[in-house]
Amino acid sequence: MNYQPLLLNFDEAAELRKDLGKETLLGKALARDIAQVAAYAEEVGIEVPGHGEAGGYEHNRHKQNYIHMDIAGRLFLITEDVKYRDYIVDMLTAYANVYPTLESNVSRDTNPPGRIFHQTLNENMWMLYASCAYSCVYHTLSDDQKSHIENDLFKQMIDMFVVTYAHDFDIVHNHGLWAVAAVGICGYAINDQESVDKALYGLKLDKVSGGFLAQLDQLFSPDGYYMEGPYYHRFSLRPIYLFAESIERRQPELKIYEHNDSVIKTTTYAVMSTAFPDGTLPALNDSSKTISIKDEGVIIATSVCYDRYEKNETLVSMADHQDNVWVHAAGKTLSDAVDVATDIKPFSWGSLFVTDGPKGDKGGLTILRHRDEQDDDTMALLWFGQHGSDHQYHSALDHGHYDGLHLSVFNRGQEVLHDYGYGRWVNVEPKFGGRYIPENKSYCKQTVSHNTVTVDQETQNEFNTAIAESRFGSKHFFKTEDAKLQGMSGKISEYYAGTDMQRSVLLADIEEFEKPLVIDVYRIKADKEHSYDLPVHYKGQIMRTDFEYDLEPTLRPLGDKFGYQHLWNLGSGKVEGSSLVSWLHGSSYYSLITTAAKESEVIFTRTGANDADFNLRSEPALILRQSGQDHVFASVLETHGYFNESIEASIGARGLVETVKTLSDSDDATLIEINTTTGNVYRFAISNRAEAEQDTAHEVTVDGATYTWTGAFARV
Repeated sequence: MNYQPLLLNFDEAAELRKDLGKETLLGKALARDIAQVAAYAEEVGIEVPGHGEAGGYEHNRHKQNYIHMDIAGRLFLITEDVKYRDYIVDMLTAYANVYPTLESNVSRDTNPPGRIFHQTLNENMWMLYASCAYSCVYHTLSDDQKSHIENDLFKQMIDMFVVTYAHDFDIVHNHGLWAVAAVGICGYAINDQESVDKALYGLKLDKVSGGFLAQLDQLFSPDGYYMEGPYYHRFSLRPIYLFAESIERRQPELKIYEHNDSVIKTTTYAVMSTAFPDGTLPALNDSSKTISIKDEGVIIATSVCYDRYEKNETLVSMADHQDNVWVHAAGKTLSDAVDVATDIKPFSWGSLFVTDGPKGDKGGLTILRHRDEQDDDTMALLWFGQHGSDHQYHSALDHGHYDGLHLSVFNRGQEVLHDYGYGRWVNVEPKFGGRYIPENKSYCKQTVSHNTVTVDQETQNEFNTAIAESRFGSKHFFKTEDAKLQGMSGKISEYYAGTDMQRSVLLADIEEFEKPLVIDVYRIKADKEHSYDLPVHYKGQIMRTDFEYDLEPTLRPLGDKFGYQHLWNLGSGKVEGSSLVSWLHGSSYYSLITTAAKESEVIFTRTGANDADFNLRSEPALILRQSGQDHVFASVLETHGYFNESIEASIGARGLVETVKTLSDSDDATLIEINTTTGNVYRFAISNRAEAEQDTAHEVTVDGATYTWTGAFARV
């Protein structure tokens, strides 16, 4: 017969069979999958539970059923062991026996429910994976078996998605992407081209109002960035690649991988390139702190990009880090490449700027990366894109956070300055059913939970999604030609009424220092006086300060709203000139030195106040507080020293940077000075001119000394 499984044809399966028992990435993936399916089948067998809430027993059982059917399908083709075929047929038959009689589940939010799950998103995922498994055993089924599974299960599911919930099917959104991919893949699996066409071109078949092609054309910025951030972006990769592979195999004339200037590759590289050196993805907007490039979608994308787009050394490094490949023909190609590689460096996508917004005109994300001789990567990330929500779909899906000009820093294998992420325990039923906890809004989305300035202890854009969606930042400069001195800068305006902000970050590799200095110049221009807070979220233990401080005898919250109600006020100290706080994180010491004007204050704080259910992680932060009209927070983050308790070693516990000063600030330029304990002085200048005017000559005179340079920034 002519029918071929969707994602792995018979000839490809025979090639993958050769890796059984081998220590290649593919061989290890096969061994893992074989053990996983055997354990699940033995423990659970064929079970179709009833309804349950998100994260409950029933939810997880349905989810594990489709996961293991999908794995079993490919194992059947590869091993030719009939037990995998029987497992899939028995499971699909069991669902087909009950699906027509099931009532809708109970929705816990604004998402429409399915018959199995509390929201159709999960039902889409179930049908997508079950359809892939079905295609692997289709050629072994009798006509009666096909009729039962298709008529009493798959066709009824398709009808729910394209008829009952037609108003959601064509929405250009992450959830809509799963819907069209599920219907399209199912359509291919059961030979229903009419459903495939709806999935490809939308219910109107116009390729614009909905469908997979519209998703690819409208969902991402020209640089491939997805507005909701890397966490949701990586979630979109699975339906994109699973459907694209199916299209390429069933309708190769569509040239799906070339569509819209190879947008699939562009958007994949966009999310991969945001990863920290340890593989975790930055927590921009509602995001987990543990999602990494070991996510299933990224693993699939890594394999397919290497096989279909380019034999890229960075993708080989990615696969080596993932220690995994997709069990697929593309995965074999990449596994073979890793197997023969002799010197695989840690992955790095280098420094980059990616635009946000469908037309690339709504700010973006800049990343500076520096690799030293020990292959240690220092990375700094500055965020100034659009509010990360898609309000047109569901108000409950406002995943956006209010943190324009947020800064994250990573080096020595750990995130040094970090974002809290979201408030949620996915699928942990005792914690609010695995859904977002109330503190996600009352703390995690608030500006104070990020490393950016709050004005008058309030949240940017009034914590109003409609207002936030109307505003976005802009790039001030991004220059990375000189590996010794890279710089990035962004601006936001009117996130607070009458206030403009510009944040410039330099990565300066100077011989005297162990690691590049992270120089952070946060400039505020306002039409009246305010109180400015710059939170600095870190991990570790305070080692020393260069100022006196008082501890609070009684714990009390730092404020009563805008996230401050969840911060304990642990203590504070008045500072003038500049302040130094040093802490130990892992085996490394870090010192943050920040300029201070009169009446400046450093506040020590920790999350956990007004948290009756212990929902928040207990994490420390510094808050640098300053009152006035215009102000410049100029900071230097120095990485230094080494600590190893097992051998009682502590080296370089005191850094070299002693003070930081703002020598001059005007609409033309800002000049800062860094003084060290060794007597060395380093001065850095930053242009405040419009980007088009930065490459002309600058001149600043301070105390009779004149400093000149050309460009957006310079060491002077």
